Amino acid sequence: MSVRRLAEDQVQPANFAFNAENTTWAEKTIKKYPEGRQQSAVIPLLMRAQEQDGWVTRAAIEKVAEMLDMAYIRVLEVATFYTQFQIKPVGTKAHIQVCGTTPCMLRGSEALMDVCRHKIHHDPLHTNESGTLSWEEVECQGACVNAPMVMIFKDAYEDLTPHRLEEIIDAFEAGKGDTVKPGPQIDRHLSAPVGPLTTLTEETKPDRSNLDKKDEPAPDAAQTPPSNAAKPKTDTPETDPKLKTPATEPKAAAENAKAADTNSDAKKSQ
Repeated sequence: MSVRRLAEDQVQPANFAFNAENTTWAEKTIKKYPEGRQQSAVIPLLMRAQEQDGWVTRAAIEKVAEMLDMAYIRVLEVATFYTQFQIKPVGTKAHIQVCGTTPCMLRGSEALMDVCRHKIHHDPLHTNESGTLSWEEVECQGACVNAPMVMIFKDAYEDLTPHRLEEIIDAFEAGKGDTVKPGPQIDRHLSAPVGPLTTLTEETKPDRSNLDKKDEPAPDAAQTPPSNAAKPKTDTPETDPKLKTPATEPKAAAENAKAADTNSDAKKSQ
């Protein structure tokens, strides 16, 4: 990421102060954080300062540092690290952020940047002569399926053509930006596919043949004595008679084994 520096001294205002509404908002925001953790409000306060003045000035950074009892350099680090903060003057009516990441590039974002170069300024992050418009190239803004797109303030304008972007720029320059509907600029609902369905065009009925079969009565099962239910058919003794007597009683174990053998011989002779 390239080095980001504050704007030159000649364009920096002498001081900064939140207006009454934003002052109340800032105080409530700071109170959301536990005691000793108020510095966590640095990003929302810087963003509110940008929304009030259009960009983050040196005086705004100093004011936020004072409100949060932070070292000035710490707030400066935050403001210069995150590219969401504009640390140089931008257009007062519109600052256009053109996505240049791969999906938008493949769909024509370079042509959109040519429009910005022609209608605003040849170089990004420079205002037009009247100071009302500016532009820059940015990374992915999360509308890849509707590429190419631009972001103006907090609104996304998608599915753009160079001609449509020219119309949008003219509307903002004329102070009629609120008449331009954000989102797709073609006949598309949000991110739905363009045009009619290309798959699942025929209605198909599910195969329910396995569910529609009538229940057939089960064949009569052989009667099984309850005592032998769920037991396998086997002539193997369930337990070795020797194990029915503890090893500490060898005489009793031998007698049990002899009795088991006698019973087995009797069954076989029958």
